Amino acid sequence: MFAFVLYDKQKNLMWSARDPFGITSLYIGKGEDLLVLASEIKAIEASMPRGEFTSIEEFPPGQMLTTTTNEIQGNVSTCIYHPALLPGNQQWKACSTQMMEYTDAVSRVRRTLISAVEKREMSDVPSGVLLSGGLDSSVIAAIMSSRRRKQQDISNTTPDNEKLVLEDHRLQSFSIGLKGSPDHAAAKVVADHIGSHHHEFHFTIQEALDALPEVIRHLETYDVTTIRASTPMFLLSRIIKARGIKMVLSGEGSDEIFGGYLYFHKAPSEEAFKAECERRVKDLHYFDCLRANKSTMAWGLEVRVPFLDKQFVDTCMQIPTAYKMCGNGKLEKQLLRDAFRDDLPSAIIDRQKEQFSDGVGYQWIDQVKEYTASQITDDEFTTRTKR
Repeated sequence: MFAFVLYDKQKNLMWSARDPFGITSLYIGKGEDLLVLASEIKAIEASMPRGEFTSIEEFPPGQMLTTTTNEIQGNVSTCIYHPALLPGNQQWKACSTQMMEYTDAVSRVRRTLISAVEKREMSDVPSGVLLSGGLDSSVIAAIMSSRRRKQQDISNTTPDNEKLVLEDHRLQSFSIGLKGSPDHAAAKVVADHIGSHHHEFHFTIQEALDALPEVIRHLETYDVTTIRASTPMFLLSRIIKARGIKMVLSGEGSDEIFGGYLYFHKAPSEEAFKAECERRVKDLHYFDCLRANKSTMAWGLEVRVPFLDKQFVDTCMQIPTAYKMCGNGKLEKQLLRDAFRDDLPSAIIDRQKEQFSDGVGYQWIDQVKEYTASQITDDEFTTRTKR
C-alpha cells in the first residue's frame, strides 16, 4: 500500500505511483503549466488558484507517471502491476478444475492469507483488528490471535522452561454498532472463541447524523453506500486512536475476490461470475479502499488489508471459478469458509454475508434515509447541478 512522488533534481525526473489496488489515495490535478499530486482533493484545490486547473482526477491504481519539469503534462502510462498471467494481459487467467483440486485450492487460500497477515503484522506500534463478526474480519482476527498466542508461548518460556508472568499481550479487537446490533453479538462470539481483548462501542443515530458532514469532507465522495458504511468506521477510528492504538488490520477485499455479495448467487455462468469479480476488484479504489483508508486516516489511524495482498489476490483469482461459485447448497465465499473452518465457531463460519452498514444496526440505514429526505427536497435534488 503506497502512493508517492519522487523527484531526482540532478536528472530533472519525477516519478509518482500508486499501489496495485488503490488502497492509498492519490489524486492528480492538471493546469496548462501546472501538475499537482496529493492524497486529498482538498490539498490540490488549496495549492492551485481557482481557474488555473483544467482537471482533477484520481491517479489510477497500479500505474506510474514519469515526467520532467519541462514536460509537465506527462501521461500516466506505465503499468507497474499486471495480474499474474500472460504478459501485458489485464485479465486474470483462472485454472480449470482438471488443473487444480478443490482441496489444493483451499490449502492455497489458507497458506497465502496467513502469509499476508504475517507481513502486515510487522509493526513497532500498538496494533489491533477491526472485528465486525462477519466472516472476513473474523478470519483475520483468528489468524492474528493464533500467531500472538504462539509468540507468547515462546516468550513466556525461559531457558529453564519455567513460565514467566508477563503483561497481557492478547489481541485487541474492536467493534461498533447501535445497541443490539447483529455485529456486536457475532463479534463477541468470535472474541470469546479466539481469546482477544475485545472492546465493544455503541453509537447513537444522532451521533452518526452529526458526523455526516465531516465524514463526507474526509471521504471526498458522495457515493451513498460508501458514506453510509464509512460513518460508523469513522466514529470507531476516533475511539481506537484515543486509546493509543495506531494500526489495525481489516477485512476489505474478500467479497470482491471471492464473489461474496448475495447477488453473485444469480450469476448465469462461470464467465459472468469471473468477470464481475474482476470488475469489483479493479473498482475497489472507488469504494471500500477509499472508505477504509480515509475513515481511519481522518484520525491518524493506519489500516492494513491482508485480503488485498498482491500474492493473495493473484493466487485466488487464478483458482477455478467453479470453486468460487455459490448456489446449489454452497454459501458465498465457500472456499474461504472451508479454509478456516477449524479456526472459528460454525455460527461464524456459516454466517451469511451482511453489509457493514446493515450489521451495525438496521435502524441506521432507515434513519439516514429519513434524515436526508428531510434536508433535501426532490426538486432541490433534481436541480442540484444548476446550483
